[in-house]
Amino acid sequence: MKFTFHIHPMDYLCTSLLPNKPISKWLPITKKEVEARGWSDLDVILITGDAYIDHPAFGAAVIGRIIESEGFKVAIIPQPNWQDDLRDFKKLGAPKYFFAVTSGNMDSMVNHYTANKRRRSTDAYSPGGSAKFRPDYALTVYTKILKELYPDVPVLAGGIEASLRRVTHYDYWKDKLLPNILEECGADLLVYGMGEKPLREILHLLKKGVPFHQLTMVKQTAYQRPVENGIPKNKKWTDVELNAHEVCLEDKKAFAANFKVVEQESNSVQAKRIIQNTFDKNLIINPPFETMTEKEIDFAFDLPYTRLPHPKYNKKGAIPAYDMIKFSINTHRGCFGGCSFCTISAHQGKFIASRSEESILKEVEAVTEMPDFKGYLSDIAGPSANMYKMKGKDQSICDRCNTPSCIHPVVCDNLDTSHKAMTDLYRKIDANPKIKKAFVGSGIRYDLLTKSYNKKGDENDMVEYMEQLQSRHVSGRLKVAPEHTSDDTLKVMRKPKFEHFHSFKKMYDKIDKKLNLNQKLIPYFISSHPACKEEDMANLAAETKDMGFQLEQVQDFTPTPMTVATVIYYSGYHPYKLQEYYVPKSKHEKRDQHKFFFWYKPENKQWIKDKLHGTKQAHLVDKLLSKPKSKKRYKGKANKFIKKHGNPNNQGMEKYMKPKKGGKGKPGCQ
Repeated sequence: MKFTFHIHPMDYLCTSLLPNKPISKWLPITKKEVEARGWSDLDVILITGDAYIDHPAFGAAVIGRIIESEGFKVAIIPQPNWQDDLRDFKKLGAPKYFFAVTSGNMDSMVNHYTANKRRRSTDAYSPGGSAKFRPDYALTVYTKILKELYPDVPVLAGGIEASLRRVTHYDYWKDKLLPNILEECGADLLVYGMGEKPLREILHLLKKGVPFHQLTMVKQTAYQRPVENGIPKNKKWTDVELNAHEVCLEDKKAFAANFKVVEQESNSVQAKRIIQNTFDKNLIINPPFETMTEKEIDFAFDLPYTRLPHPKYNKKGAIPAYDMIKFSINTHRGCFGGCSFCTISAHQGKFIASRSEESILKEVEAVTEMPDFKGYLSDIAGPSANMYKMKGKDQSICDRCNTPSCIHPVVCDNLDTSHKAMTDLYRKIDANPKIKKAFVGSGIRYDLLTKSYNKKGDENDMVEYMEQLQSRHVSGRLKVAPEHTSDDTLKVMRKPKFEHFHSFKKMYDKIDKKLNLNQKLIPYFISSHPACKEEDMANLAAETKDMGFQLEQVQDFTPTPMTVATVIYYSGYHPYKLQEYYVPKSKHEKRDQHKFFFWYKPENKQWIKDKLHGTKQAHLVDKLLSKPKSKKRYKGKANKFIKKHGNPNNQGMEKYMKPKKGGKGKPGCQ
C-alpha cells in the first residue's frame, strides 16, 4: 500500500519544538505564520489578554476556531504589549471585517487584585505565571489602542469583562459607578455571554454583505447610538428601559432597581430588549439567544483544537491555568443556582447546555493520547459539577419563567434533578482502560443531593450518585460550598439553610464509612458578605468547630460587576425588594469577621475573649476556645493518593492562586 504525505509550508517552522504538532495546527499569531498559509490579508484578528492556548477551555481559542469553521481567515494576537511602540497591534495590519477583543478568561481586575485590593504577583493565564503581560481593564486599553491606530476598522468586544460590564456597574477597584463598557472603550459592538451563536450570526451577515454598522438586530449583542437616531424597530421584541446612567449616579436605589431587570431579562427565554440612556447615547441590549442545543455545544467542543499552548511559549515557562485543566473535561455550561455573589449565570446563563456523551467520551479519548498523560483526569465537570443534563420537565413552563434561580428559595417542581445521566457518564469514563482515575474536582451542589431540601428528588438516585462519586471520583477531598451558617445571610446569598448541610454531611459520612474511604469533606465559606454581621461569623466559627471542622481557608467577599451582592455592597439596597441591608466594608470589619474563622490560632484567642466578653455572644468564648472534641477533625489534609501523586484538582495552580490572608477562592465562581 502506498502512502502520500502532504507537508504544509508552515510545518517547517516548528519541527524542532513540537515534531508531532506542526505549527500549522495552531491559528497563526505572527506575520510569518500568516504568510506561510498563503494569506496576504486577514478577515478577523483576535486580541486577547491571555496566552494563546488552543484548547476548548480558553475563550479566544473557541472563538478563533468558530471563525475559522465559517471559512474566514483569522489570526490571534495574544497579550500584546500596550506600553511600547504598539508594534504588536500593528504586526498583522488591519483585518477586512473587524477586530475582536477580550480581556481573557477572567475579568482583568479580578485577575490582578485580591479582595483586599492587593496586587497579585502572579497571573495564571500567562507564561511562567508572570503578572506583567496584561493591563488593568484590559478590554478598554486594547480597544482604545485599536481605535487610535485603525479608526475605520470595527471593534467587537466580548468575553467575561464585556459581559459583566455591559450596563452601568459598580467598579470595586475604583470605588465608583462606571457607565457601560462600550462608553468606556469605544467598541462598535458587544457580544455578551457565550459568544458562539451571536458570532456565527454576525459572520453570516457579513458574508452576505451587510455592513458592520448595520448589525443592530443580532441577538445577544449590545451597541450604542446617538439619542437623536432613535431606537431601531423590531416587531418581535418588547422594550424595557432602565434608569439612565446619570440618574444612577445620583440615586443608589435607582441603580439597584436596574439590576433586577437586567438579571431577569438575561435569564428569560422570552426576554425583552433593554434600553439605557447614557449621556447623549442610548445603550441597546438585544435579547439573548436560546440556550445552545446539544448539537451546537458539541460542535464548539469538537473543533480541531491542538489542546496545547502555542509553541512560542515552549521556553517561557508553564502556563498555570493550562496545567490545571489540560487533563480535565468540561461537560456542560450554565448554572441555575443563582447565587447572589456569583457571575456565572450573568455570563453562561441559568439554563444548562450539556454536551452529548459521545462528544465527552471522544474528548476523554483525545486526552488519553496526550504524551504526558498518566491516566488521571483531573476534573469531569461544569460550573456546578452535578448539573449535567438537568433541565425543566416541561420546557413551556421554563419559557415563561424569569426567576434567577431554579433552586432558591425552593427547588422548582418543574426541575428534573435526576443524577442518572452523570452517574452513567462517570461509569462509562471509568470503563476506559486508559483511565486510572477520573476525578470530579469542581464543587458540587450539595442541596440537590439532600432529601431534606430537594424534597421531590429521588433519594435512591442521590445515594447512587454519591456512592459512585465518593468511591471512584474523589481525590481525598470533596469540595462543597454551604457559604455560611447564618439563615439571614444565606437568604441574601440565595443558599439553603445550614441545617441541610448537616443532612448532607450525615449522608456523606455514612457512605464514607460504608466504603471505608476516609475521605475529607471540605466546606467553603465567605466572610464579609452583605447582611453578614460580626456575630454571624462568630456563630459560624462555633458551629463548624462543633461539627469537627478546623478550616484553613475562607474567602473574603469580592464585589464583582453584575451580581446581586455587589449591588447591595455599593447601594445598600437589595435590587428585588429595595430594602436596606448592613454591609461590612471597612478594613477592620473585614479583618474582625475573618479572625473568628481562625479560632484555633493562638494569636486570636485573647482577641476573641475581649471581643465577645459582655456581648450576647459571650457564651461562644467557651465554645471557640475550649479543647476540641475528640472526634476526627477535618483539616483538609491530603490522603495517600495526593501525597504520592499530587492533588489533580489543583495541579500546578496552588503556588499561583494562593491567597494572601484572604483565603482560597471557592469552586465554581470567580
